[in-house]
Amino acid sequence: MTTDAFVLGYGTNGFADHRLSDALDVMAEAGYGAVALTIGHPHLDPFADDWRAATEALAADLERRGFRSVVETGTRYLLDPRVKHRPTLVDREADRRVAFLRRAAEIAEILGSDCVSLWSGVLPGDVDAAEGWDLMVGRLADLVGSAAERGVVLSVEPEPGMLVETVADALRLRADLGNPPEVGITVDLGHCVAVAPEGVVGALRAAGDLLRNVQVDDMLPGVHEHLELGDGELDLTAAIATLREIGYAGVAAVELPRHSHDAPRLARTSADAWRAAAAEAGGAPAAGADRAGGATDWSGSSGPSGAGMRSDSGAGDPRSAAGQHPWTTGAVAAVTADPARVTRFFAEAGRKVGRAPLDEADTGGFAGTADDAARAALVRALRAAGADVGHLRALYEHGDDAERRGVIRGLGAVTAAGELPEDWRATGLDLTADALRTNDPRLVAAAMGPFAAACLDDHAWRHGVLKLVFMGVPLAVVTDLDRRRDAELAAMASRFAEERRAAGRTVPDDLHLIDETRQEA
Repeated sequence: MTTDAFVLGYGTNGFADHRLSDALDVMAEAGYGAVALTIGHPHLDPFADDWRAATEALAADLERRGFRSVVETGTRYLLDPRVKHRPTLVDREADRRVAFLRRAAEIAEILGSDCVSLWSGVLPGDVDAAEGWDLMVGRLADLVGSAAERGVVLSVEPEPGMLVETVADALRLRADLGNPPEVGITVDLGHCVAVAPEGVVGALRAAGDLLRNVQVDDMLPGVHEHLELGDGELDLTAAIATLREIGYAGVAAVELPRHSHDAPRLARTSADAWRAAAAEAGGAPAAGADRAGGATDWSGSSGPSGAGMRSDSGAGDPRSAAGQHPWTTGAVAAVTADPARVTRFFAEAGRKVGRAPLDEADTGGFAGTADDAARAALVRALRAAGADVGHLRALYEHGDDAERRGVIRGLGAVTAAGELPEDWRATGLDLTADALRTNDPRLVAAAMGPFAAACLDDHAWRHGVLKLVFMGVPLAVVTDLDRRRDAELAAMASRFAEERRAAGRTVPDDLHLIDETRQEA
């Protein structure tokens, strides 16, 4: 059975007749794990005097429910009570829209949302395409900077009839903005049926590792009308298979903004339709899983929540990533811009990306967890930003067990990527020695990763391996075991095995990996 890295959600614009808390209850009962929150009437007024208190209360509610979130900005009459959606980013006067999007980023920061999703707008009659494009790029460039300061990702949604109508348009816009890591792409699956020339599979593949948000609905070709799943021509099975293929790890939220009158039923039937299509799509490996087996690659080339790095500005730049959790992408961008912000992001990583093992078979999480991968990405961001190594030591010394493990995983990622300077090496030796003195099996397992393989002397490394054996941790977690094991380690393992047998105790199966006498037997 496939465990997908992405999570199914439902949009509040399809619950316009429900109180927000009641809508979330219905979603939870139907099995959803996320919400796409359209800010504005009736659920969260971004300009109300108590907007911050209301947002903080919602953040606590979502955390209690275990819900992820995205912030949607397609509310109809919030900015102009007489003209739907106006003003937009392509209007000559757009101050209200810009202020709204700034507030959306503030709300997303408080909620810990994956992204703020936005669209360009329909060109007004007095603005041509070239002028509209310039207006949009200029405004977004400013918004991207302020969002980055908050660790928030902006996700551009191509919308039928708008200036940015297809994924190709969104990619062009991102390029004109300088390919900032804080800008991703939203894909509405129904829009792919209505207007995308490449169809749903082509559109999702074109978005690829820039995909930050997915909206789920059905449509008919050439008709921009959101339909419940099964009423149009969307190949939902192919869409889910493609999301798995590209390693998508964000929210996929049902969007039925004209169906609030039937919301409870549609929440149930949409979830059922998704599950049926997901089962039909087959058992592809979970996005970002270690498909070849063995130890996770912490260098930044793989992993669902921060280990796999894609760079628009050069190799080794820890920014946008295939399969990377959207929260991690935003946090990495923020830390790269301002390393002092790492403490906050390090502390909240587990809550934002989860703590599940990267490998489902690794029930102990010895080979790494989702929050390990996110924190490793943050450590690489510190290194890429040229931050003082004191940040690293402070994160370890003041962190809890998971945060200390994240520091050690990050050292491994920096080492594996060939980015380890001498001051980081010296600090890393101190921190790794401390980790190996603990009795936390997952911390010791992390300490025997790429940094230890490259930097520990033979004596310390051998004792680290034996400590894992004592703790019952699989030796598959040890980086470069085949390269570094030697006759002295084999002799130590043999003596350990003899002592175990003499005491009438079992000998760990993994010991054959380092005990030459057991290999020969």
